[in-house]
Amino acid sequence: MHLSTHNWMRAEPLEVTLRRIKRLGFESVEISGEPKQYDTKTSRPLLKQYGIRCWGAVTLTLGQRNLAASNEAQRAASVEYVKSIVTMVKELDGTECTIVPATVGKIIPDGSPADEWRWVVAGLKEVYTHAQKCGVRMAIEPLNRFETYFLNRADQALRLAEDVGPNCGVCLDVFHMNIEEVDMHAAIRKVGKRLADVHVAENNRLAPGMGSINWQKFVMTLREVGYTGALTMEAVAPIDRTPVTPWPNQVELNPGDISPEQLKFIQDHGSSTLSEEFYTMLFEVASKTLLPLIK
Repeated sequence: MHLSTHNWMRAEPLEVTLRRIKRLGFESVEISGEPKQYDTKTSRPLLKQYGIRCWGAVTLTLGQRNLAASNEAQRAASVEYVKSIVTMVKELDGTECTIVPATVGKIIPDGSPADEWRWVVAGLKEVYTHAQKCGVRMAIEPLNRFETYFLNRADQALRLAEDVGPNCGVCLDVFHMNIEEVDMHAAIRKVGKRLADVHVAENNRLAPGMGSINWQKFVMTLREVGYTGALTMEAVAPIDRTPVTPWPNQVELNPGDISPEQLKFIQDHGSSTLSEEFYTMLFEVASKTLLPLIK
């Protein structure tokens, strides 16, 4: 196992992210699913320069992106979007693509359970064919009930992966599991060899080591099922605006290099633009907590 990270949690140039994580013992990055923003002809040399590999990418299933949409044209556009992420991963020599099938933040269905399942399976099968040709493994990720109605638990994601294809995997996220699973370790065991990606954050969505998760037991369970991939940092810090905040430097007061869409995405996840000092601290804590457990 090794440490990886997403890069959507703070709007900053990819090079800034790579410089930070290289210093702290991270080995790879799971790039945000925006191929137009992370052109591979530019990103690839940066990865090589800092000695950080691309582990994969995660879809940013926002706006009209929705494999469970009732509108056929919307579903078709969403399939093409996910396929473009797979292509980006291939061009960056990555090996996995984490997929959230339905729009993040959408909690009201478009159709019946049977219809939506059929639509999503059909769309993912088309992506699967492309992914197999690219040598990229798909990983279906369930989110908590406040972010999606479609997939919330490991057993649901496992069934979807089984319906899509024999090499389709599952991504498990500790923060979401802590909300939705009766026993997250039993959930890991159930997914077993289908486990293709793991996202890590505390129960409070701060960095590993800043909450109540038993990381030693968690890593031991991953070893038990033979998982050897990335632990991808996805800490999304809640913003404390009260007089008792322990982090008076938490928020970036003069944010730059962030689009309205990026800012909305971060804010929709209960966070805001974080200062570089605070954001770096999260990675320092995660490194100190997890590296000794996976070496």
